[in-house]
Amino acid sequence: MATGKSHDRLYQDLARSLLGELASGRYPVGSRLPAERDLALRYEVSRPTVREAIIALEVQGLVEVKIGSGAYVKRLPGENDRPGFNVTAFELTEARLLFEGEAAALAATQMTDEDLAEIEQLVQQIAEENQNPNGTESADREFHLAIARATRNVAVYNTVAQLWDLRGTSPEAALLHEKARHANIKPVVEEHTAILDALRARDPNAARAAMRAHLSAVLDGLLFATEERLLAEARRATQAKRERYAKATA
Repeated sequence: MATGKSHDRLYQDLARSLLGELASGRYPVGSRLPAERDLALRYEVSRPTVREAIIALEVQGLVEVKIGSGAYVKRLPGENDRPGFNVTAFELTEARLLFEGEAAALAATQMTDEDLAEIEQLVQQIAEENQNPNGTESADREFHLAIARATRNVAVYNTVAQLWDLRGTSPEAALLHEKARHANIKPVVEEHTAILDALRARDPNAARAAMRAHLSAVLDGLLFATEERLLAEARRATQAKRERYAKATA
């Protein structure tokens, strides 16, 4: 495994290498790139690093990732094509883990009964949104912003709000969060309830720990969003084969 470079440098270097291979004609339009695991072995990087590199190319319209099949070349890069590296979903969630954990700890010391009532209502709204197949994650956003607002610190609130805005304005972050939604990865009510319980207890250490545990789980969900989609496809394909076999032998 490659060492001595940050994760950020690794995925950017890999994206540039893949861009060069596309430009050289190694992979013609319509061809499939090597599997994620094969690229990870070839370049001695982790599979999440490969995933972020592919997403950087997908955002530019150079490749298209098809469920259960892989990444296919959509077009070849021109002379002026360069990977445009924005904030990735992984970087964003890591930043949120750092900032929002401390925001929750501070909020626990400033929390009013009115703040708690609002946050409790938002947990209920998250549960309701999860039941709607076409639901958004607006209650999740408002939950986290309500905690930031409860710190009574405008700088903390503005920082958390900006991080949430990046989920939609950074193409890489928006794309991976969209993939996670399609993989049916939704806000976990129990994790938000644990944060609420810590805030209700006015316990800053517990609030920090609950928020960090929640955002660590979000990070894990992003890492495995693609695998979850592939597993779902495999299960459906297996079930279809079983049904065909049952009909053939009936």
